[in-house]
Amino acid sequence: MRVTVSNSVLNWAIKRSGKRAALERRYPKFNEWLENRSQPTFRQIESLAKATGTPLGYFFLSEPPEESLPVPHFRTLETETLPVPSPDLIETVQKMEYRQAWLREYLLEIGCDPLPYVSTAKPGEDPHLVAQRLKEVLDLTDGWAAKCPSWLVALRELRYKCEDAGIVVVINSVVGNNNHRKLNVSEFRGFVLVDQYAPLVFVNGADSRAAQMFTLAHELAHIMLGSSAVFDLRELQPADDEIEQACNRIAAEFLVPENEMRSIWPNVYREPRCFEEIARRFKVSELVAARRALDLKLITKNIFFEFYQEYLKQERETSVQDDRRADFYATQNLRIGRRFAESVARAVKEGRLLYYEAYQLTGLYGKTFARYMESLGFEEQY
Repeated sequence: MRVTVSNSVLNWAIKRSGKRAALERRYPKFNEWLENRSQPTFRQIESLAKATGTPLGYFFLSEPPEESLPVPHFRTLETETLPVPSPDLIETVQKMEYRQAWLREYLLEIGCDPLPYVSTAKPGEDPHLVAQRLKEVLDLTDGWAAKCPSWLVALRELRYKCEDAGIVVVINSVVGNNNHRKLNVSEFRGFVLVDQYAPLVFVNGADSRAAQMFTLAHELAHIMLGSSAVFDLRELQPADDEIEQACNRIAAEFLVPENEMRSIWPNVYREPRCFEEIARRFKVSELVAARRALDLKLITKNIFFEFYQEYLKQERETSVQDDRRADFYATQNLRIGRRFAESVARAVKEGRLLYYEAYQLTGLYGKTFARYMESLGFEEQY
């Protein structure tokens, strides 16, 4: 059965996907559809919807819909017009909103209180004070990272502390579990959805592990300030926005306190690998150490950017190798978030959530879902 599709909608879906060349190779009559010399079948439209990441119903509209992100999108490099958000970003934000809405309702249903620290800071407040309060919220003491054997362990420890404090943390490099839909680091490095009951932070796992640490800290600052946002943090720099800049100052102080940084700088700055020495002390990445040195005007921008490009290249290669070795269920703890997954498991066990609803919330189905729940310690139910 042939289907009449608006030429403007078809062109919009193709441009939105950024996959024109691949679509031309995949569909022999692709250009004929665009020129209205022929029409696709319904099955071809279903396939095209999947290939372009477009909801099927959009192809039956007379004009393209106006799409926008539900939260502000701050970009480090300003352009005359912000690029249209990709289908991958839009769908990822929508998935996280869906999870957050369910979790909020569930927490209210079981009588949880709102989290007391959300929206308690102001943009103009001293970042040293906000960073200290954030450590208290997460039950972290000064020098906490020094007790970790590596900065990767420190990142994991920070994620656990966030979840224990009621924050859903998701780290993913693809849309859901679709490994063919990679998230674009140049478009965004993370986003945060602030809520009094179920704040959620999303870190783009396609980024280097070093940048992930700073992104997570930046998102935590957003929660303290009560401001939802999507951001790219290119070169770990914020956009030209008061809240974004405040978040960066808080994140930097949280990870590498200024007084400690200044006290050790005279002893390390002449060392060939001074950023490595700083990173080892604070159990952060060398990239964060270099960024902090730049923010405190201890090094020039040229020195930082030269270091940044080389280090980022090496770190991304390491991240890819690590991801290939990752255990599937351990990966789900990152892609779903341990706090969220455990809430879903409890809701199913208590009879508050049906299985098919749990499948939709987690993106896991049947035996895969059951085995993942078992990995969380809910084997008696499954």
